[in-house]
Amino acid sequence: MKIGIPIEIQAGEQRVAATPETVRKFVAQGHQVLVQAGAGVRASQTDAAYEAAGARIGTAAEALGADLVLKVRAPDIVELAQMRPGAALVGMLNPFDVQNQARMAAAGITAFALEAAPRTTRAQSMDVLSSQANIAGYKAVLVAAHHYQRFMPMLMTAAGTVKAARVLILGAGVAGLQAIATAKRLGAVIEASDVRPAVKEQIESLGAKFLDVPFLTDEEREIAQGVGGYARPMPPDWMKRQAELVHQRAIQADIVITTALIPGRKAPVLLQEATVAQMKPGSVVVDLAAAQGGNCPLTVADEVVNHNGVIIIGHTNLASMVAADASALYARNVLDFLKLILDKDGKLVVNQEDDIVAACLMTGRDEMALAS
Repeated sequence: MKIGIPIEIQAGEQRVAATPETVRKFVAQGHQVLVQAGAGVRASQTDAAYEAAGARIGTAAEALGADLVLKVRAPDIVELAQMRPGAALVGMLNPFDVQNQARMAAAGITAFALEAAPRTTRAQSMDVLSSQANIAGYKAVLVAAHHYQRFMPMLMTAAGTVKAARVLILGAGVAGLQAIATAKRLGAVIEASDVRPAVKEQIESLGAKFLDVPFLTDEEREIAQGVGGYARPMPPDWMKRQAELVHQRAIQADIVITTALIPGRKAPVLLQEATVAQMKPGSVVVDLAAAQGGNCPLTVADEVVNHNGVIIIGHTNLASMVAADASALYARNVLDFLKLILDKDGKLVVNQEDDIVAACLMTGRDEMALAS
């Protein structure tokens, strides 16, 4: 099969869907791989490295015209026009974007959205959300440290003692836990909050204090368990109690990192405007939910704003800021997913009895095969 790797053209996107490591494995399996010239440069992968792995370097039209196209982000109208009917597409295609899904269906593309993979043990090696959120959580702390005008660790010097930064992390999923671990390595004092009581042990094992909001009803306790590894919207009364606790801790914090996301929904508001108004001058907020409306109403997507001395950072693609490792992990996720849809003869076969394949399939016929 001909596999194409085009350049990602979305603004700010530096990742690439395949690395020389995974290209070498595709070639060993008998596939022809065509990489658009410069596709990996922003992720520290040269054309020469791809050629050494067995790929051919070509144009965008050649890469997009392949039997199987591997991408990080969903193709736009111009890219779709260069893809051939009957081709397959694998990437982070945003399954909640109904218009884009309709365009891909109209173009005759068999599309797989990797974000839709179930969060099960079997699907762990293909979990692009976790691999990229892990990087985002790490980078969020470094971005915060860059904008924070004081030290992160406590320092004792001849000129006096510098207190450690106080970091508050809201949401302890993959990104939040990595943020805790990274901030701890930098010497900060950390508190963290999450609706799911099961993460308390994980938070404390990483050296942070868990902000516990008691559950007053069985309904609150049941909802807090989440579904498929994701949090669920909590009842208003519980949210009010959490907001009061978060408010008190946030106005004492130096850095707040918010990570709460619910797939397909607007991000929940965790950090109110009134709270930001009382935060200390020089405090920093990094909102990882900026692309979905933000966990703070003052967040502006892809901008850094100063609100009365509080720096609010709304980068929507933190993983892309660590493009080399983000691409390496993502490419391995893709490689493992392809094992489910490529048979031993190199043909694409869509088996909807496989729960992972069925969940990721956005558009296309139930079963099809492409000649290698």
